[in-house]
Amino acid sequence: MKKYNLTLVFFWMFSSSVCYAQMDNTIKEDFKPSSKNQPGKEYPQVNSQGYARFKVEAPAAQSVNVSLGLGGKGGTNLTKDIDGVWTGTTAGPMDEGFHYYHLTIDGGVFNDPGAKNYYGSTRWESGIEIPAHDEDFYALKNVPHGNVQQILFPSPSTSTSRRAFVYTPPGYNKESSKRYPVLYLQHGWGEDETAWSNQGHANLIMDNLIAEGKVDPFIIVMTYGMTNEVKFGGLRDFKVDAFQTVLVDELIPYVDANFRTVADQEHRAMGGLSMGGMETHSITLNKPEVFSRYALLSGGIYTPEELKDSIKPDLIFISAGSKENPDRVTNAVNVLKDAGYNAVSYVSEGTAHEFQTWRRSLHELAPILFSSK
Repeated sequence: MKKYNLTLVFFWMFSSSVCYAQMDNTIKEDFKPSSKNQPGKEYPQVNSQGYARFKVEAPAAQSVNVSLGLGGKGGTNLTKDIDGVWTGTTAGPMDEGFHYYHLTIDGGVFNDPGAKNYYGSTRWESGIEIPAHDEDFYALKNVPHGNVQQILFPSPSTSTSRRAFVYTPPGYNKESSKRYPVLYLQHGWGEDETAWSNQGHANLIMDNLIAEGKVDPFIIVMTYGMTNEVKFGGLRDFKVDAFQTVLVDELIPYVDANFRTVADQEHRAMGGLSMGGMETHSITLNKPEVFSRYALLSGGIYTPEELKDSIKPDLIFISAGSKENPDRVTNAVNVLKDAGYNAVSYVSEGTAHEFQTWRRSLHELAPILFSSK
């Protein structure tokens, strides 16, 4: 089995990206609570320029730092007032979309009591949402909604039952005979099977596209990629064998037996973000008879050389943020096209290795993944 040096690929996952394209240094005082706050909590707040502001009550603390944003090499340092309340604003605007962050109080790491928690960086982190100019495509709208349900499937290879989440499109439960293609969609390093629904809003992206008539409906299956046991410095030694067994030999047969799928290679796709893209790359090359459509979202590239002796995929989709390595993506896809492959590239403008890149990527991928148009 091939090994990959993934350290550089994932470095940017833990770096908050910022934009300096402001014409002046004036911060607009139109701050509002983040949409990712816990109910009734006023902070953290964000403004129309993309700045984030924090307020933490810690009267006995000597220092409070927020891992998100600028303000020195270690993030945003907060300032204490006479009442023991710490406040601070990022020194620059953040990229649009979702970001993980945490507080460091006197050297200890804590979550922000005002924010909801999301699993990332191998722990439950606080989350903040910087409003995006294109957020309408993943907004909660008055349209028919699909269902995201938890399943527990037997896994003899790991001597336990494992968890996955399955998105079924609107109308699935009202029908009795219609069968659907399936996308197996993987999270990134340090995340889990909740990421694509909670941070990525994959279900809302699908609901909205289906309501607009832009997507032939399909099922999405999201499971834990067996990656978090690998420490960051050990990513170069990552091997996909164990997860490949869980996915191909255990999860797929369970899904085909319990959901109305079109259970063949032509109607089965695999994709993933970051580490999930690396898993997708390896497994699709190892098991081309299982999947016909491949998607790497900030997760590497394919080359004609590694595909030439394999079953030809129906679609290859490769994406990245414009602050990652977009030329590598577009050049790779051009080479694949020249070699006769149906390959599509997408670059998310103004984003890096972060969920806004991957939300946009899924939005671009879904309409063409199983399209009959």
